[in-house]
Amino acid sequence: MRDPVNTVVLLGTGLIGSGWAARCLAHGLDVVAWDPDPSAEATLFANVDNAWPILEEVGLRSGADRSRLRFEPSLEAALSVADYVQENAPDDEALKIKLIAQADQLLPPDVIIASSSSGIRPSLLQEGTQYPQRIMIGHPFNPVYLLPLVEIVGGQATTEDTLRAGGAFYRSLAMRPLLAPVEIDGYISDRLQQVLFHEALYLIEAGICTPAQIDAAITGGPGLRWAFLGPMLTFHLAGGDGGIRHSMAHWAPEVANRWTHLPAPDFTEKLVNATAAGCEEIQAGRSIKEFERRRDRCLVAIQGALDEFWFPPNEDGWPDMPE
Repeated sequence: MRDPVNTVVLLGTGLIGSGWAARCLAHGLDVVAWDPDPSAEATLFANVDNAWPILEEVGLRSGADRSRLRFEPSLEAALSVADYVQENAPDDEALKIKLIAQADQLLPPDVIIASSSSGIRPSLLQEGTQYPQRIMIGHPFNPVYLLPLVEIVGGQATTEDTLRAGGAFYRSLAMRPLLAPVEIDGYISDRLQQVLFHEALYLIEAGICTPAQIDAAITGGPGLRWAFLGPMLTFHLAGGDGGIRHSMAHWAPEVANRWTHLPAPDFTEKLVNATAAGCEEIQAGRSIKEFERRRDRCLVAIQGALDEFWFPPNEDGWPDMPE
């Protein structure tokens, strides 16, 4: 696989694609972006400009420059300079399969194609490709230019060399790759997030609470702990000296099952409207860009606190993946 990676080609430049662009540029790479949407180029550059001040505050790597971003309207021309490809099309299985197959036909076999998909199994994305061994999942989290997690998932044909090279590339962007040992729909993080999201929608649908109350119930308590403990270590500490064994005895299924309603509710117009109205009330007329800027500053501050007070990366229990 290509080493070093000097030029990253992004296929799709929406929220995730532009986040990748900002992160790669901040680490001194050349970025070539392609997207069939006529408005994509302007949106891409605006999103990168919006992210740049906080990246400057965090610290740019040598060679970091927004002028190293180029939008290329031709897919073939964009791929002709690729050392690494990050696909970011909408999470439509047929669309992604078609786009990745096109890229596979145009690229030499030593260029990795990583998909930002949030849930499609990579074996499906390998269908109809000539070099399926170089296709993998590299699933980031928004905002990509700040959050360190990237889930790596291999398909049936993905080689260990591809996974190792992908992990090394993401580490070069100061990210923390998490290798999913088993290929599964939704991977790890999104499966966990969806459980919470579905329960929240049920509470709204049943008229039990508002979106603002749901957010307060997380941000004021569990969310603060999850930033560094995660849900498992949170419950382990909650058990005192007995650890998670004590917690699991206390929160036995016959207790918790009286509380939870895990199946997803139907997304009726009434539910969508109630959810949207509650979120718009929280927004209170402020722009999404303002929320993004404040969110980014909070994330930087939280990460700074973790760097200062939490265990260092080699001692914090993060699962290793092959280098």
